[in-house]
Amino acid sequence: MAPENQGAASPSTGRLRRTLTQTIHVKPDELRALVWSCIYFFCILSAYYVIRPIRDEMGVAGGVKNLPWLFTGTLLGMVALNPPFAALVTKLPRLRFVSITYRFFMANLLIFFLLLQATTGSQHIWAGRIFYMWTAIFNLFVVSVFWGFMADMFTSSQGGRLFGLIGAGGTLGAILGSSITAISAQRLGTASLLLVSIFLLELAVRSVHQLSKSQGRSQDYSRRATSAESPIGGKILSGLTKVWQSPYLLGICAYMLLYTILSTFLYFEQATIVGQAYVNRAARTALFAKIDLWVNILTLFTQIFLTGRIVKVLGVALTLTVVPTITLIGFTSLGAMPALIVVVIFQVFRRAGSYAVVRPVRELLFTVVPREDKYKSKNFIDTFVYRLGDQIGAWTSGLLVLMGLSVAGIALAALPLSVLWMATGFWLGRKQEARAAETNPAK
Repeated sequence: MAPENQGAASPSTGRLRRTLTQTIHVKPDELRALVWSCIYFFCILSAYYVIRPIRDEMGVAGGVKNLPWLFTGTLLGMVALNPPFAALVTKLPRLRFVSITYRFFMANLLIFFLLLQATTGSQHIWAGRIFYMWTAIFNLFVVSVFWGFMADMFTSSQGGRLFGLIGAGGTLGAILGSSITAISAQRLGTASLLLVSIFLLELAVRSVHQLSKSQGRSQDYSRRATSAESPIGGKILSGLTKVWQSPYLLGICAYMLLYTILSTFLYFEQATIVGQAYVNRAARTALFAKIDLWVNILTLFTQIFLTGRIVKVLGVALTLTVVPTITLIGFTSLGAMPALIVVVIFQVFRRAGSYAVVRPVRELLFTVVPREDKYKSKNFIDTFVYRLGDQIGAWTSGLLVLMGLSVAGIALAALPLSVLWMATGFWLGRKQEARAAETNPAK
């Protein structure tokens, strides 16, 4: 750092800063942006994980047989929200459209709080179904906007070093959110927890403002900071049209589709097995919260101690095959023994692998595309394509049940898709590595 800053910090503070930068491989002028990115993601995932177990319980309470219809409603919601979001991205500075997006969802949460308080019986079940669909939309939008912001802030080489650590900040937030619901759901009631989520989202908006300021202060980002808050421009539907014109973006779509189809298969297996094992709604909510908690503890451990080493040793291509491999092993095990303990262990390891290893590397795929694609095409893929995979998985799973397949049979039917997902990840990773090498040949 510059000599004039030495007097502003104590020797112990300076030693702490040097220790942090050496331990986590972050440059001094990246530290402020890294910290605010972690806080930002912490707040986002805290807000979501407070309400995720509530969503899962409402899905079971509304009837597992009705889940495919809820997935259809979610997909239609994605179709409806993508054009308005693209219009915001086209016309408004980054800071404005991010803030508006989050506060829109905060207003929705307040409406649901009032609705869940005022309804009982069948009306409450229907309110829960609507909340289930809304939460699925909310999750993808707020997280997609976050990672688009990260891809806009950091280069591919920076992302390789920092995205895992930023993910750890989100994991800590997810642990907090899961813990709040696991501890408070039966005592406070579910509706009251929505207010906690609103508060955390407002903290996220404040963090975005601080993060934008940190970019302007960093010399490494100066070439991008000048235009960072200028409207991105382009056409409202360019996110969709550019996807169809790019084999690389289509590859990301294929990877996402296979991921979500298989995730939905597993989700339905979980819903069926848990529904048979537990009758009490509060007990189901507590179990889902505990699963989330276990997932996030394992994720945090992996992000801190393993993610950087895995990416360094395997590279982008092989890292993108890690979770497909876990999925292949998990569905094989579930096919052999369709029991509660198997589905819980499978969910914990698969989701932890997705969050700790694959998600940060998957976001690197967008650091080598034009800025407009980082928000519009990425949001289209992260929301519509993601939920399209859910839709395909939901109705396919229902069809397999109608054909007479058991939980074990559906698990075995997922094995060929797991192999295809593995191959797609390897191809896509090779393409990203080639693009990154062209952008930064010296590295």
